Amino acid sequence: MESTLRLIVGLGNPGKEYELTRHNAGFWFVERIAQSVNGKWTLESRFQSQVTMVRIHQQDIWLLKPLTFMNASGRSVSLFSHFYRIHPSDILVVHDELDLSAGEVKLKFGGGSAGHNGLKDITRTLATPEYWRLRLGIDHPGERHRVADYVLNRPTHAEHLAIEGAMDRVEHVMAEFLVGSKDKAVKLLHSKQG
Repeated sequence: MESTLRLIVGLGNPGKEYELTRHNAGFWFVERIAQSVNGKWTLESRFQSQVTMVRIHQQDIWLLKPLTFMNASGRSVSLFSHFYRIHPSDILVVHDELDLSAGEVKLKFGGGSAGHNGLKDITRTLATPEYWRLRLGIDHPGERHRVADYVLNRPTHAEHLAIEGAMDRVEHVMAEFLVGSKDKAVKLLHSKQG
């Protein structure tokens, strides 16, 4: 599936108390990209988001942080993408992933939400699951009833370092993903973990 990436959405919850929690891994990723190219975030209340446009590998890309809280992330994404006429296949959603261990990362196009409420809402509001996802592993607490508490707590120091390492690996394949072959980028990223 070749398309032109125009929007990277980082998922998380707004507010100081959530800043360093596992559920905000998507926010960490887009904040990291913005910082690397001196992107300046602005509050766009009409999109219920913080937004910045950055230039990466000679390409202009919007970065978006929905401020709707995780379970209503789709509202921001659909408002923004409709306004700028961005096709779902030109969107990358970055989110925390319980089904991958901390430090693991997967890039995929389309598919289900695997119980992730942010993805569920985005798929519902875009009326399609056909968008890119970057799944940042945060590990699983082991029991389902512990999940809500787990994602809203901070990772251990070792987990945080592992997640940072995963984001480093994504940055190494970003050029290929943006201006080359997305399939090649996926293979490169996944092989770096083998």
